[in-house]
Amino acid sequence: MYYVYIIQSKVAPQKYIGFSEDLKQRIKDHNSGLCPHTSKFKPWKLKFYAAFEEKQRAMDFERYLKSGSGHSFSSRHLI
Repeated sequence: MYYVYIIQSKVAPQKYIGFSEDLKQRIKDHNSGLCPHTSKFKPWKLKFYAAFEEKQRAMDFERYLKSGSGHSFSSRHLI
């Protein structure tokens, strides 16, 4: 399975949208500081995820969520 996820910082009003094949490990990586983009806002809380069987569909959904309309959609419907 391929996962698209949204995490939110517990200490700042920051959110991060990502993609992974191993969601549990990826969240652990974010919270341990291994990811440069998220290390300064840890700890993180998983707010949403979607699972896909096809990698390309997951990557397309991640790209959409990172777009302007995707940000609006996720704010209204996902988190």
